Amino acid sequence: MPQPLPPTPQPVPAATTRTTVPIPASPSLRATDVSELSRNRRGGRRGGGRVWQTLIGGAAVLLLLSLTGLAVAALLDERAAAPPAGQPTAQPTVAETNPPSGSDLDSRDTDQAPLTVKELFPGKQLVVTDGKPAYRVLKTQTSANCALAATGEIADLLVRLGCNQVVRGTLRSPDGDHLLTAGLFNLTDVASTQRVRDRIRPLLDERQGRFRGLAAGDDTEAVEKAAARVGWQVRGHYLAFCLVTRADGERIPTDDTVAREIMYDLIELHLNRGVLDRRAAGGTAAQPTGGPTDDSAGQQGTGD
Repeated sequence: MPQPLPPTPQPVPAATTRTTVPIPASPSLRATDVSELSRNRRGGRRGGGRVWQTLIGGAAVLLLLSLTGLAVAALLDERAAAPPAGQPTAQPTVAETNPPSGSDLDSRDTDQAPLTVKELFPGKQLVVTDGKPAYRVLKTQTSANCALAATGEIADLLVRLGCNQVVRGTLRSPDGDHLLTAGLFNLTDVASTQRVRDRIRPLLDERQGRFRGLAAGDDTEAVEKAAARVGWQVRGHYLAFCLVTRADGERIPTDDTVAREIMYDLIELHLNRGVLDRRAAGGTAAQPTGGPTDDSAGQQGTGD
């Protein structure tokens, strides 16, 4: 009996292609928006970093430039200060090397040169005003002991307040009837001379001291011993003074106009406007605090 044939294999059907249904994109977000957003975020982070890098880099550049500028400025200063090789260094001028001709007379610190006899009495004749007769210079003296020119409390006061020099001279008036001793006391400063000035009158009135005349030989004893009219004046750290006596030793009346004129000639015209003005030329010296005739008094003779 014949056998049945095996079944003929059937072809495998091809895979059925499924139709993919597209998902509609959200109208507010597209693929390009996502990529752009991602790039923007990354770019923002990178941009912030770049800003800080730029700021730090700029500050470093500014610091470097400032340091370089300082170094260049210092180098230029050194080159300006140093003369080129072969060029001689400039020498100081006379105005730079010499001290000023004037002095500030308010203190010995600014007026250190000591007084001299020649400065006060340069010759045997002293003319205080052109056209007027001359005073005859009989004797001069300079000393570091101020007590030689005063006595009692006046001498002590001068020494206590720093007087370190007195320059004085004895003269005869043009008419020959009067003898006088005039000069300058050199004190520490204007304050010390003002203190002396303020004490002189009370001490003279109380007979606790007097100015001494400088005898100059025969017929001049009166200037040392007789009663006198005395005048004084402050200029800076100097105390100018003048005592006047009659050559015959007689007492001088209080209203003696000749004695007052002599004191004015010697204190104001000669010592102040002549000697001290020359010394203070170009300086800032204090001016006199009062006329010499306002600071004047009588003093007793040594025999009174």
